[in-house]
Amino acid sequence: MQKRDFLTHLLGLGCLGSALANPLEPQENPAPSPALQQALQDIESRAGGRLGLAVLDTGSGRRWLHRADERFLLCSTFKLLLCAQVLDRAARGEERLDRQLAFRRSDLVEWSPVTKKAVGRGRLSVAQLCEATMTTSDNTAALLLLKTQGGPAGLTRWLRAHGDTQTRLDRSEPDLNLADPTGEWDTTTPAAMADTVQRLCLGAGLPKTVQAQLQAWMKASTTGAQRLRAGLPTGWQIGDKTGTGDGISNDVAIVWPPGQAAPWVVVAFLSNCRSPREAQQACLAEVGRLLPRWQHL
Repeated sequence: MQKRDFLTHLLGLGCLGSALANPLEPQENPAPSPALQQALQDIESRAGGRLGLAVLDTGSGRRWLHRADERFLLCSTFKLLLCAQVLDRAARGEERLDRQLAFRRSDLVEWSPVTKKAVGRGRLSVAQLCEATMTTSDNTAALLLLKTQGGPAGLTRWLRAHGDTQTRLDRSEPDLNLADPTGEWDTTTPAAMADTVQRLCLGAGLPKTVQAQLQAWMKASTTGAQRLRAGLPTGWQIGDKTGTGDGISNDVAIVWPPGQAAPWVVVAFLSNCRSPREAQQACLAEVGRLLPRWQHL
């Protein structure tokens, strides 16, 4: 389906029931092999921080988990959830993707490559803002969308309605990239994020047309070339949404292994890192290199 055809179809949808599918039931996973455990410990040592990992094979339900119930800052990975909320509301007739949102130069915040170029025009459609948010991680685009969707509290309520009891957004850019004293604000766990991505992007949580658009934007993302993508061998497809902060490099992805019908959801969060950004990204690329081997290690 072409982009214009998809948007036309989505704009014409009436109120759709959003069946809440339970995430895939966790399989009884064997304990990580010594080789796999050592590989993850080596990655953490090189990063000089903490690695949270959840890999979900959506075909078998098998999982690979490491610090999967610990809390990590979302940073810009929240933008995937925000755009899912926008598309869901559009499918329900509560939002219009062709609605124009106005902004001025004074609204621009750091890292806004798309909205900065469009500031002379002074407006972009909701669909254009979603695309900018997902493919370039444009911060102004995300803020404009977040304000119209009920703010951080509105996104958190929407996540609760879709079965996610862990992920929460409390602040807007840029404050959401900074840890608060409680360690709870603007955080999720790798396990919760993996279940939510499976439910929203692949399961029965959202209409198929919405899922197709989210996957297309993830595949078109330009921000993760040096992270999980860099470690995958030729023939593996990936779509992702990254997040970045001080000592933080995150990547939330859907991966399509060749010759396998069901994709994998991969959530990799690096936090509290003492290493430079390039080293953090290289560590995430190493996680990508492990993915083809994880069921055999």
